[in-house]
Amino acid sequence: MAKTLELQFVTEFGRVARLTVDNPTEPVDPTAVKLAMESIVASNAFFSSYGNLVGVNSARVVERNVTDYEIV
Repeated sequence: MAKTLELQFVTEFGRVARLTVDNPTEPVDPTAVKLAMESIVASNAFFSSYGNLVGVNSARVVERNVTDYEIV
C-alpha cells in the first residue's frame, strides 16, 4: 500500500493547491506538519496555476491500494 501525505494550501485566488510527500513518517505529528506548511507559505517557493500559496488549509494521509490482474 502506497501512502502519501497530502498538504493542502489556500491560494491567492481562493482555490486549493496540493503538495504531496511520499511515504510519510507515521504517526504524523500535526503540529510539525502545520509549522512546515507555514514555512512553505512564508518562503513563497511554490506557485500553482491557482496563484501563490497564502495559507494553510489541511493535511491528510492518503493510502492507495493497487491490485494488478494478469489478463490472458
